[in-house]
Amino acid sequence: MMAMMGHKRGMGLGKHAQGITAPVETILRPKNAGPGSVEEFKEAKPFTAKENLPPPPPPPSAKKEKQRWSKKASLKRDQVLTKNELLAMHAEQEQDEQPTVVQKVIDMRGPQVRVLTDLKGFSDEQEIEANDVPMPELQYNVRALVDETKADIIRLEGQLRQEQERVASFVREKEKVAKQEALQKHQLQVMETFAGVLEQVWVDDTAGLLMLRGLLKTFQELKLRHEEEFKMCSIAWIACRFAHQLLIRVFQGWQPLQNLLFGLEVMSSWKDLLQCDQPYDFSDATESMAPYVQLVSEVILPAVRISGTNSWEARDPEPMLCFLESWERLLPPIVLHSILEHVIMPKLTAAVESWDPRRENVPPIHVWVHPWLPTLGRRIETLCHSIRYKLSTVLHVWQAHDASACALLSLWKGVFDPSSWEDLIVRYIIPKLKMALQEFQINPANQKFDQFNWVMIWASAVPVHHMVHILEVDFFSKWQQVLYHWLCSPNPDSNEITNWYKDWRGLFPPELLANERIRMLLTAGLEMMNQAAEGVELVQPGAREDVGYLRATEKWKYDAAQQASQYPAYHSVPGAVMGDMSFKESIQAYASDQGLLFMPRVNKSYNGKPVYEFGTVSIFIDSVKRLLYAQLKEGTDRWSSVSLTQLLEMNRMARSH
Repeated sequence: MMAMMGHKRGMGLGKHAQGITAPVETILRPKNAGPGSVEEFKEAKPFTAKENLPPPPPPPSAKKEKQRWSKKASLKRDQVLTKNELLAMHAEQEQDEQPTVVQKVIDMRGPQVRVLTDLKGFSDEQEIEANDVPMPELQYNVRALVDETKADIIRLEGQLRQEQERVASFVREKEKVAKQEALQKHQLQVMETFAGVLEQVWVDDTAGLLMLRGLLKTFQELKLRHEEEFKMCSIAWIACRFAHQLLIRVFQGWQPLQNLLFGLEVMSSWKDLLQCDQPYDFSDATESMAPYVQLVSEVILPAVRISGTNSWEARDPEPMLCFLESWERLLPPIVLHSILEHVIMPKLTAAVESWDPRRENVPPIHVWVHPWLPTLGRRIETLCHSIRYKLSTVLHVWQAHDASACALLSLWKGVFDPSSWEDLIVRYIIPKLKMALQEFQINPANQKFDQFNWVMIWASAVPVHHMVHILEVDFFSKWQQVLYHWLCSPNPDSNEITNWYKDWRGLFPPELLANERIRMLLTAGLEMMNQAAEGVELVQPGAREDVGYLRATEKWKYDAAQQASQYPAYHSVPGAVMGDMSFKESIQAYASDQGLLFMPRVNKSYNGKPVYEFGTVSIFIDSVKRLLYAQLKEGTDRWSSVSLTQLLEMNRMARSH
């Protein structure tokens, strides 16, 4: 049976023949003697078929075992590590190893259950058995003792490190506490110093011996020696409390508008002492709660209010301006704001309300309002509203020959906002200038420039596009006609015409000559002169435009008759592009024919369409539907389709009111 399983007779058992060669032996022992009871006994010889068989070859394990226990092998021992070497090796392993998730492994292969946190040494027993290590149990136990000793060394090293870190932390805490103790001791000494000084100040104040100069010097020395504690303890408030009554006595009866420099040096010294913008000044919840602000509000501001209200006249701004300029560095922003709101603005508002430009000319209003522009800022808008209203009452009856209106009104161009200024000019100035140009006659034989000069003095005050429009419609149309007839007259003097042209060009100010449209209109006259010099037949200026206007008017009448039944709101509105004029141009030409102003309104639109001013009525044009819409009431959002006849009636009613 054993031979069938691969066993060879005379060989040891096992895969490598490392086992016993005789599986069953007969041992002869004395009678009644158990195993181990007799030290020496004669063992029976194993049964062999042949006595002279060669001895079996030794098993491989026997050779290894012999080499393992030889004297040379006994010299090869495992490396012995010291404690320091072990800790150094452990530290290197900790640095090299990446942190991994710790999992527990329960080893139940042996007689006792083991709990492992890693798989190192997990197969040591299998390796020992595979390598046929002698006394594996002993080696396992020794290895377990060594591992336990290593673990104890590493654990003790960790505990030692924690204790060292704890000791270092205690040392740092001790140093910190020592510093805090020294700081608190110093602060306590400073507090005792403050208490002693304040007690002496209180005693002097109670006895009536406290002087403002001495009080200031005392607190200045405290701040100089102990600045941090001065801010931390808000000593500025205590100094403000003692200085308040003393400063009240100093400024009693003070007239700030008559004696501007009084008290400047005193308040400057107290500002340097009390003005604390550092974060240690915990009392400064807001700027209005600062000690210096409160001191100025209770000592300086009442005197300024009384003097400004009782003795200052708004039409004489110099005293108040000089005071603010002298005290500008010492007045906190909140105090200056209070003076402007409660003293200056009420006075200026009352003066503007009582100002009548029809009777009062001296002093002009700009003399006592303009000096306040840098100081008042946006507050001036309140005054500008009243000033524009007062000016409109005068400009309503103003005539273009009065040049004083331009001198007075031009001073307010940079003060009023652009939209308000343009509205004022369009309402009251441009219609009068337009009338002056319409009355102006161009006569080269006996030229009078009065009306033209009346218009030119407004060139810098009137917005350029408005000035260009009235010149194109009411001046250049006549000027080109005169030039045309002169050039068509028999034997015209070219030198005289050239000088006449140069003289007219020299009458235009630079801001108008810089405009492209004005240059084009002047160039048209120059081209007419060149054509006449070359013998080319001249075309009368405006002829093409007049033909286009007539064609558009005829087309408009025809369209009105054809579409009146389809569009009830469509009443006599000019049609689309016809001849040389478009729908908008025909309406513009109609307005010019009626002597009404037609121009776009700045920054004004309705439903994405630009709004135009047709006389005094706001309109917008729908070129697709060929309709004209007018604003029924200024300032509302009510628009309605109207005819040109209705537009003329609306303008007539607006003028009558």
